Amino acid sequence: MTESANEKVRLYVFVGAYGSGKSEVSVHFAHKLKKEDPSAKVMLADLDIVNPYYRSADAKDALEAEGIRVIVPEYANTNVDVPALSGEVYSAFDMPDTVAVFDIGGEDLGARVLGAMLSRFQNIEYRVYMVVNAFRPFTSDAESIRQMAAELSEAARLPISGFINNSNLLEETTEDELIEGEQVLLSAQELTGIPVVYQTGLDHVLPDSWRDVTPSGIPILRMDRKVLYKY
Repeated sequence: MTESANEKVRLYVFVGAYGSGKSEVSVHFAHKLKKEDPSAKVMLADLDIVNPYYRSADAKDALEAEGIRVIVPEYANTNVDVPALSGEVYSAFDMPDTVAVFDIGGEDLGARVLGAMLSRFQNIEYRVYMVVNAFRPFTSDAESIRQMAAELSEAARLPISGFINNSNLLEETTEDELIEGEQVLLSAQELTGIPVVYQTGLDHVLPDSWRDVTPSGIPILRMDRKVLYKY
């Protein structure tokens, strides 16, 4: 990954533990990119090799209605570690006017799918974001988050660029849980040196005082369930 400030990020890769809400975040991030620049060409590719099909047709339909290209590779029910990827997925690296979002499922097993295209990453500005729910058993503290990040990075053969704090208890989430989750992620940031780049939250759950950033200064990625991916 180059570090030139003048080069636009063209690929965002989302990884995470089971139940982290990674797919929901991926969908909303693609929505965010399109909302910020309606003229932008945005692609979302579902590369979940464990459950490789969208389970919510509404998510796909809603995104395509916004002009977002959605790719769902057809390699369900295969037993290979790294399934063949369609040319549509590889096109993300060949279209300089397109911003792509890759939703990588299946923890470290799923992250191996990136190895099939590793050489392509050398010529594109990208970010790999790990989505974390601190209320899930395998990412409940800084050390377990560090271990999961190391496993995902090793499997993908790519560095984790940032954490996305998606700590929640679904509809039961309160401001106290948001603050608690943020503290866990900030501890993981201190332990790993990986920055927390976004805090997610549903509009009706986020406190009114949390507008664009959290009290700690973390940018907020709002999710309003207009585009719902069930994970």
